[in-house]
Amino acid sequence: MNNRICIVDAQGACKAEASGREEAILAWSGAYEPGDVILFEVDQPGHYMVRVDDCLDEALVYLAQNTLRYSVLFDEKKDAHNPKAFTGERHYLTLRPARSWELGYRNLARNPADQHDVEGCYPHARANVETRGESVFAARNAIDGVAAVSSHGRWPYSSWGINRQDDAELTLEFGRSVDFDTIVLYTRADFPHDNWWIRGTFTFSDGTQEQVEMEKSSEPHRFAIARSGITWLKLGSLIKADDPSPFPALTQLEVYGQDSSAPARP
Repeated sequence: MNNRICIVDAQGACKAEASGREEAILAWSGAYEPGDVILFEVDQPGHYMVRVDDCLDEALVYLAQNTLRYSVLFDEKKDAHNPKAFTGERHYLTLRPARSWELGYRNLARNPADQHDVEGCYPHARANVETRGESVFAARNAIDGVAAVSSHGRWPYSSWGINRQDDAELTLEFGRSVDFDTIVLYTRADFPHDNWWIRGTFTFSDGTQEQVEMEKSSEPHRFAIARSGITWLKLGSLIKADDPSPFPALTQLEVYGQDSSAPARP
């Protein structure tokens, strides 16, 4: 089976497609319409480089199944993305297996192609609350690779918003076992609109926990936290600072390491 990209409309008809034994490159002319879905089909599960739009970054993803369904975004659902995405009459999409050198030590959390209801595509972020259900405050914004912390709202200032909920938790799923040694948090810093967290707790799939301390800052918070064989982590038990603002938020979560099955770093 070749790797394949197909644009499917709301009625299930294929509007454009391309395939290749290794790399599929779809350059097509036409306009996206509501209900369109981009299908990325691969010959076997594994690590792939996926480009859903020519003005969005390529995503290194782990596909646990043979098909990724990416819903084309419109209106409010697109507010957390570059406004040029999915517009116009010319489009460029790509799909290929990841190279071995791309699978080394890296940010294991980053996935610009993550979506709220995606299945079988990792890393994937989800949360028990997202402010008003708006796309600009969705959990996936914390792993899209965009780390602009100085404001809030539409791209490039999208973030994970907790709707003032004290028990807010964000879960990052890796879809396979990974090893890491560093976690980085970019907390939103739109002061004085924003509050900030002074403390939080990471819970890992092996049952262990790590409590971390934070401060009011526009700089990234870096934590030397090492774990092996982890399939997911959760950030919770978030404690706000004593500040009048009720709005702390997370702009970006980064996790640095490699797949558990990858060769050890020299």
